Amino acid sequence: MSTQQQPPRSTGAFRTKTVEQSIRDTEEPEHALKKSLSAWDLTVFGVGVIIGTGIFVLTGIAARENAGPATALSFVAAGVVCALAALCYAEFASTVPVAGSAYTFSYASIGELPAWIIGWDLVLEFALGTAVVAVGWSGYARALLETNLGWQMPAALSGPDAGGHFDLLAFLLILALTAVLVIGMKLSARITAIVVAIKVIVVLLVIVAGAFFIKADNYVPFIPPAQPQETGGGLAAPLVQALFGYEPTNFGVMGIFTAAAIVFFAFIGFDVVATAAEETRSPQRDMPRGILGSLFICTLLYVAVTIVVTGMQHYTEMSETAPLADAFKAVDQPFFAGAISLGAVVGLITVCMILLLGQTRVFFAMSRDGLLPRFFSVTHPKFRTPHRATIVLGVVIALIAGFTSLEALAALVNIGTLFAFVIVALGVIILRNTRPDLHRAFRTPWVPVLPIVSIAASLWLMLNLPAETWLRFAVWMAIGVVVYYLYGRSHSRLGKLGRNAEY
Repeated sequence: MSTQQQPPRSTGAFRTKTVEQSIRDTEEPEHALKKSLSAWDLTVFGVGVIIGTGIFVLTGIAARENAGPATALSFVAAGVVCALAALCYAEFASTVPVAGSAYTFSYASIGELPAWIIGWDLVLEFALGTAVVAVGWSGYARALLETNLGWQMPAALSGPDAGGHFDLLAFLLILALTAVLVIGMKLSARITAIVVAIKVIVVLLVIVAGAFFIKADNYVPFIPPAQPQETGGGLAAPLVQALFGYEPTNFGVMGIFTAAAIVFFAFIGFDVVATAAEETRSPQRDMPRGILGSLFICTLLYVAVTIVVTGMQHYTEMSETAPLADAFKAVDQPFFAGAISLGAVVGLITVCMILLLGQTRVFFAMSRDGLLPRFFSVTHPKFRTPHRATIVLGVVIALIAGFTSLEALAALVNIGTLFAFVIVALGVIILRNTRPDLHRAFRTPWVPVLPIVSIAASLWLMLNLPAETWLRFAVWMAIGVVVYYLYGRSHSRLGKLGRNAEY
């Protein structure tokens, strides 16, 4: 591959950064990341971040309110949407093995401003995702401490969601994970492997032990009769209702897809694997394996867990806070219920760590391109990790988790991820046309049909989110555009190359 410096194909906000330039930037000693990850490490990272809050909480909500036993089909539908996007991510990650995920892919295919927008979107997605999961972990941890040790966290330090002022446990968790990520990716991978093993054992425990308590009557009806969905109207209603007058239903066949928009949160994270491309020893071979492998494993586990849990307990009686543990309590199995709760506490640690990892790598990539201050793209001389970005972001997210109740903002994580899916699928189509000469170790099949289907499926799930979520998302994006024109555009390294041929 040629290393000759090339000017951008456009000098405006839609100037693109060539794949060769992106790869060349990874070779600068001061801004280089250490390559230490294998396909196995990537798969473990993927499983570690995907299996988390979604399966431990959302199964009960979706079954009780939206789809009944057919929630298993909702997981399949959400998994298909993610699989379509994953095929697009796999092509990009193997072709452009550079930190930054959808941000880097967009820069190489669509242009600088769209890349900035998607990077700004990912900053929001990963930051809120990390904070939300940390707060959820804190709640599980406090409950376990109180139940098993009889020790109760002071109310003032239990967080806004529990009526307190500051969530100390969530704050300390993120600071500890920040330290782990500074020390190095290999240590992160080892810790993740241990925790993921515990988490997968817990999920398998639900499947195997729960199978003995299944009652066939609980599957009747498998698809409950459709009921109008009470959205309350206004901004709380799904955008599809406001735009087209379509009213989503609970239960029935369409209820399966309504639930799919909810349980989609359970799949968020496989795209984080792509942010570690630059730290992978053989990214062209291992990135597709890690992305697709982790998604396939988790989809199988999700469907099996849902079938078992809805067979153990009738969907109308399922818990909306801890459905897996409470299903075992309902059949008089407190030991299994306690083991599942402990597994949830341990498992959510890796979700936080890998979301924080994704956040720092996107921030690092944007900084290295000059769109954010270059100060944050310097790597640690010993650990070869972006320590400055990791520390700053870790402290900020820890404070957000400590002081903020994020329940109302959680849906932003969904819309941000789906927006990234749309941009990546679009980027695959564009790069196939503008750079057909690139070597692609993995090729998305049936281009442009499959990416177009991926875009349509992602947009459909986005339309099923509340209008108020779209409004918040639009405000965040507008702020991002302002920041780009005030700072990013004038400091862009690619822009400087176009102005004075120096990069």
